[in-house]
Amino acid sequence: MKKIIVADDEELIRRLVSDFLVNEGYEPLQADDGDVALRLFEENPDTALLILDIMMPNMDGWEVCRRIREKSDVPIIMLTARSQEYDQLTAFEAGADDYVTKPCSLSVLMKRVSALLRRGKANTVNENIMSVDELSFDAAAHEVWLGGKSISLTLKEYNILQKFLSSPGKVFTREQLLADIWGYDFDGDERTVDSHVARLRTKLGEWGTVHIRTIYGTGYKFEVTKNA
Repeated sequence: MKKIIVADDEELIRRLVSDFLVNEGYEPLQADDGDVALRLFEENPDTALLILDIMMPNMDGWEVCRRIREKSDVPIIMLTARSQEYDQLTAFEAGADDYVTKPCSLSVLMKRVSALLRRGKANTVNENIMSVDELSFDAAAHEVWLGGKSISLTLKEYNILQKFLSSPGKVFTREQLLADIWGYDFDGDERTVDSHVARLRTKLGEWGTVHIRTIYGTGYKFEVTKNA
């Protein structure tokens, strides 16, 4: 049974979400503040997914997300009453994979949980190891190495890189990346793609700058060689 951490300072929300998770066959772990959520994650490294409120005592959801992203690419959904664009962009910058605004349909939330878990699983079954210059991408082990050093990527960053590596030279529009990686039911902004690609480039340093090219007004292209 997959464990899912539900962190929210509203007991009613925690209980409702947890009840739905139980009905879907998951094991919910409840946290009433950010500190507890982080501790639960550390005590349960096999956690499959987190659902985080933003405004929580002691440590907000953004900070919980950032700290988890320092060591894990576990899927994270922000479930919050904050609906401003700034809040959504901040959540994605922190490493969140999805953003759901309260009030919401819990049935829809369960679909998003299921979709994230399916995409995470699907991205680990390809046993091909791809290499470009100093970068190696092991889809089976879900690992990325650059110049012999392991690179820690979030699930979305990993999926974007896998998409680029799978079709060198192809131009991916922002709409395509949103549909393929976030899913057709994602209601966020196309700038979400830009922020994730920017963080991916930063983590990959010069390699990322050379190989991941912006096609202005359209999207992105992965170039195979430095002279491409």
